[in-house]
Amino acid sequence: MAHNLVFTGDSITDSGRRDSSPPLGHGYVALIADQLQSAAPAWSIINTGIAGNRTLDLRERWLPDIEAVSPDVLSILIGINDVWRRFSDDDPTDVTDFEATYRTLLTQAVASGSPALVLCEPFLLPVSDDQQAWFSDLNPKRGVVRALASEFGARFLPLQELLSDDAGKYGTNALTTDGVHLTPMGHRLLADHWMHASLALLSGH
Repeated sequence: MAHNLVFTGDSITDSGRRDSSPPLGHGYVALIADQLQSAAPAWSIINTGIAGNRTLDLRERWLPDIEAVSPDVLSILIGINDVWRRFSDDDPTDVTDFEATYRTLLTQAVASGSPALVLCEPFLLPVSDDQQAWFSDLNPKRGVVRALASEFGARFLPLQELLSDDAGKYGTNALTTDGVHLTPMGHRLLADHWMHASLALLSGH
């Protein structure tokens, strides 16, 4: 019997899955799917990421795009656009609103069938001095995701720490083009971190 592993989020998850590389994209989701063909062949991989999404956008499409596919495991990577828009468009997302929206998503997920949850921390790998200011907005939202993972019994993937360590080893420009979007190497490392944290979760189904 096949199980559904659903990935959702923004452009990092999307990675061309709606245009150039359907249905999984050319990023970390596709790489994970390749690994799972041998490690966990009973899993069906579904990518519902949409570039540009914030938490509010994800909430608006939650029922038709996520719950409709009945995930057994649901992996969420969202939040960096809630930060980015503050600095690019003067359109901030208050951390209290961010928490309330994210909690609504998780509550709906549990109510619809209690999938196992993997919450991926939003991250930033600064490529310019002005991006350092983003951490004043990002860090509280990272704290929200960590706390919600604990509250909902989810696996938490601390991507800021993990990818920052990788950037120290390989150089920031090897991992990202603009501080947010990942290079092929960045996606490979993200996929490896996800598999390390979550493979046992998949094996339990």
